[in-house]
Amino acid sequence: MIGKTINYKDTMSEALRDPEEAVAYLNAALEENSKEAFLLALRNIADARGFVNVSKKAKLSRESMYRMLSGKGNPKLSSLSSLLDGLGLKFAVEVKNQ
Repeated sequence: MIGKTINYKDTMSEALRDPEEAVAYLNAALEENSKEAFLLALRNIADARGFVNVSKKAKLSRESMYRMLSGKGNPKLSSLSSLLDGLGLKFAVEVKNQ
């Protein structure tokens, strides 16, 4: 007998609606030291919260958000700040552990 399977994307989307989970996910992506990983994490969070809804809150067009969060995206700091604001998040800097 085969049990019910859980859809990974649905489970991840549900988790990323929680701001604390989204922050942990973004911080993990930043630790990868990869712009692509960070942009993918932002895109996954925006998808989980509704891309159109986030773009309106961020005051960015949906098209520009898709471009900036693509694998080849190179967003400006002001665009990233607007996007994070639309997600209810903000940039933070902390002392590096040595």
